[in-house]
Amino acid sequence: MKKLLSFFLLVATFASAQAQMPEKFVKAMESKVALIDSTNSAAGFIELANSFERIANAEKNQWLPYYYAALCNVMSGYFSMGDNPMGASADKIDPLADKAKELLDKAEALEKDNSEIYLVRKMVHSLHMMGSPMQRYMTDGPAATSALEMAKKLNPDNPRIYLQEAQDKYHTPEQYGGSKEEAKRLFEKAVKQYEIFKPASSIHPNWGLTQVKFFLSQY
Repeated sequence: MKKLLSFFLLVATFASAQAQMPEKFVKAMESKVALIDSTNSAAGFIELANSFERIANAEKNQWLPYYYAALCNVMSGYFSMGDNPMGASADKIDPLADKAKELLDKAEALEKDNSEIYLVRKMVHSLHMMGSPMQRYMTDGPAATSALEMAKKLNPDNPRIYLQEAQDKYHTPEQYGGSKEEAKRLFEKAVKQYEIFKPASSIHPNWGLTQVKFFLSQY
């Protein structure tokens, strides 16, 4: 009975969230949101970020296009670093991190206390830090940790939290606290969270499972 009530509550929440957004806006967003998990280049994410920003400029009362535009700028930064994050160039990274922060601030002005926004804020700090790790670790490191903790506090069931924790463990050298095995356990936990996570609508955040599967395929 409890599961049945939870199911109907979930359906009602989904229907309510979807009904509060214009149909034309939802359709424009759906075609772009679907590309997030299949885009795999810095240039591709910039193109997608620009598409979300154009939608944001037309729908200034909606937080989701600002959120996705910020996310795509961060992802472009991650892809631009390639296989050598420690060799990232601040000249390339900083403009993307700054742009993502600007867009995320606009999303947060419209949607307070949202786990997904705090999660991308964590990613922004991590990206900015990689532009000059030695100089920025003491500022961006704690800021990234604080944002991730807030994301988890607001919604501990968000699977992207465990994806981020796993990626941090995976990419960090062991002498600095990294561990491929701990990362694997976190990737596996993320998979379980994706199995039960239900987005609030067809265009609310639900990305990341493709990344989890990729990393697990490396073991």
